[in-house]
Amino acid sequence: MTIPTLIKGGISIDDRGSVSFVNDFDFKSVKRFYAVKNFSKNTIRAFHGHLKEAKYVYIAKGSAIIAIVKMTSTNDPDKNGKVERLILSDKSPSILYIPAGYANGFKVLEEGTIILFFSTSTFDETKKDDYRFPYDYWGKNIWAVENH
Repeated sequence: MTIPTLIKGGISIDDRGSVSFVNDFDFKSVKRFYAVKNFSKNTIRAFHGHLKEAKYVYIAKGSAIIAIVKMTSTNDPDKNGKVERLILSDKSPSILYIPAGYANGFKVLEEGTIILFFSTSTFDETKKDDYRFPYDYWGKNIWAVENH
């Protein structure tokens, strides 16, 4: 996969409880994973990109705005690049695939949100392929929570 892709899952509920799943996800290329839980829902973690590493994002608990943008450069990316903004939630299980060459970030929408990241690189590999940009590099409105 070379474009961002949402791999949809589901929830099965019976009298014992519920099971969330994403059965079409294949762990074949995953080398490590980590879980992120912010102390505050006002914290924005962004932007972080890689040229070689791809990531998969899963919301284990809660919900979050996930923003991704293709990096045109590692030093001075185009500030007018198209940012894709998705809302992921444990109520609708899915895994977001973020290919190499993209920067990503997130803002949680609920206290206690837990996000799992699955990486295609080892920790030593990722340290050599790490590009960071301010949370507002592509604009602050990305993180706005809209009322409907």
